[in-house]
Amino acid sequence: MSSSTEPELTTTDRGSARSAIANAIVRLHAEHFGRGPTRARAHINEDFVLVVLEDVFTTAERTLVAAGRSDQVQATRTAFADVMRDRFSAAVEVACGRRVRAYFSQTHIEPEMAVELFVLEPE
Repeated sequence: MSSSTEPELTTTDRGSARSAIANAIVRLHAEHFGRGPTRARAHINEDFVLVVLEDVFTTAERTLVAAGRSDQVQATRTAFADVMRDRFSAAVEVACGRRVRAYFSQTHIEPEMAVELFVLEPE
């Protein structure tokens, strides 16, 4: 139990929020990239939400990586994250009931992973 007077998510609420966030991020990737990651896990902390995604690349992106053009894949993924910032943040805000203060996204080539980090506003 926290010494703070701020409300906390219960274990059940936290599990539901994690699932809702992971599913929303996968759905948004699938809708806008044509396919979503095959694995996604959201982690909720007092101050942030971290979503770890695996098996994220499209066939075209894998072709670019194989041809030594991973810089193009990362540039496209960065641009995508910038465009999707509000949609991704809205999914986190709805699930957690808190505003997103900052959003960071990073794609890793090998192993094929991405992370979405949402820093939450203080309650």
